[in-house]
Amino acid sequence: MYQYNLVDQTLVDERVAQFRRQTKQFLKGEISEDQFRALRLRNGLYIQTHAPMLRIAVPYGLLSSQQLRKIAHIGRTYDRDYCHLTTRQNIQFNWPKLEQVPDILAELASVQMHAIQTSGNCMRNTTSDHLAGVAVDEIEDPRPYCEIIRQWTTLHPEFDYLPRKFKIAVSGALHDRAATQFHDIGVHLVKNAAGETGFKILVGGGLGRTPIIGQVIKPYLERQHLLSYLEAILRIYNLFGRRDNKYKARIKILVKETGLEEFSRQVEEEWLLIRDTMLLSDERINAIKGHFQAPAYQADAAEETSFNQHLQNDTAFATWYKHNTAAHKVAGYRAVFVSLKAPDVPPGDMTGLQVDAVADLADQYSFGEIRSTHRQNLIFADVKQADLYPLWQQLTALALATPNIGTVTDIICCPGLDFCSLANAGSIGITKEINEALDDMDYIHDLGDIKINISGCMNGCAHQSVGHIGILGVDKKGAEWYQLTLGGSSENEAAIGERLGPAVAKDEVTNAITTILDVYVKQRMDDESFLDMVKRVGIDPFKEQVYANH
Repeated sequence: MYQYNLVDQTLVDERVAQFRRQTKQFLKGEISEDQFRALRLRNGLYIQTHAPMLRIAVPYGLLSSQQLRKIAHIGRTYDRDYCHLTTRQNIQFNWPKLEQVPDILAELASVQMHAIQTSGNCMRNTTSDHLAGVAVDEIEDPRPYCEIIRQWTTLHPEFDYLPRKFKIAVSGALHDRAATQFHDIGVHLVKNAAGETGFKILVGGGLGRTPIIGQVIKPYLERQHLLSYLEAILRIYNLFGRRDNKYKARIKILVKETGLEEFSRQVEEEWLLIRDTMLLSDERINAIKGHFQAPAYQADAAEETSFNQHLQNDTAFATWYKHNTAAHKVAGYRAVFVSLKAPDVPPGDMTGLQVDAVADLADQYSFGEIRSTHRQNLIFADVKQADLYPLWQQLTALALATPNIGTVTDIICCPGLDFCSLANAGSIGITKEINEALDDMDYIHDLGDIKINISGCMNGCAHQSVGHIGILGVDKKGAEWYQLTLGGSSENEAAIGERLGPAVAKDEVTNAITTILDVYVKQRMDDESFLDMVKRVGIDPFKEQVYANH
């Protein structure tokens, strides 16, 4: 993984010292709440319902075991001994004290971490495929380009105060696991006719109250022009993006109102001015690639017999292997999902003990690294097949081996009304009710790939618009109600879910979900997936049953 140089470390250390001074000034009353707001947001600090919330940047979801141990330490020392993983591959603390936040940032800086630009109207954390570097369908590892983009976006002087927040995602595989079509800019590694690697650039995607699928603005861009072309897009957005209405300030609205053809013309015109002054050299690319060399993989065929015996003789292990591991490009290895979706735990939450234990397991089984995913889970990317059984045993003891990755209980869930000051309705309680109703793992596995996303407000932090089943909390005269959508997807065939009908009351949500699943089971054809069935029959059969008694 990328290691800070002297410039990186100095920048982060100086930012800590700067924010420490600003926090002291605020606490002494020397600067106002409004003045401090912009300063704290640039350092990832929100004021939520009960306490400040601090969001930590995890570039493209990659963490070392040392960094994990620091996260565990911070949770124990400054929070309530847990942390929360987000859909942007970041980590959040929900209970820090304002006066201690500079100390937390100093602790993070000691392990090459920070909270810079994890909030505010700036370029946010660059995200990527959680299987980057190991995926069998990968064209090229996207992480070096993510790192190049990260360095370009960090404290960029021209784009520090954009019309609205700005998010970039990069994918290097045939299968889009990074939701690139729902980002302000999506970057796909592609090959041209000559077999050269370049980029397909998408623009104008986004979720929130106005979900829009991004459009291709550049089918093929040469590697050396990556930063100059992204810069040109940002310049046009910064110049023409709406600043008079925050609901219309995202680039997706600008592209929609301008039209892709005209927006593209403006970008091309701007790009010509800077294209030859911002060339990304092969030397620069190769230097960054040097930070992402493959680990020292080993062949251990002697252990194959033992692994196969466990697979045949232990049904629980075989089930976990099927659902919580993924193919690896190197023979004899698997990528292992660490499920943070145990039935009785808020999705994405981890205790300090669990975080420390995962750090130890990363050292023991996966070359000291761990990744965070868009669905609020973790991944050991490089586990020897021979080590899967002992790893599973230890994860089971930690309540981190629920065999539900990609299933209906692998729910994306925002903090909702329990923590977030923007929320209209709760999310965690609804998720718990759905889990309790779906307590039969055989039934869950039979349902196959179904993605439920639940969000407590229109901001869509939980990506409800692109859930196979989306649940959106709304406020009706002080009561919590929920709108349901079906058929969304953030993968290759991107789709925005279609609203099922009127919002349902809080006490009816779980029954509505089980009814939807029952309709699917009764009307699916052979091994037809939920998403395929919704495409085939539409939402009417589901609507009819959900609202049958209304």
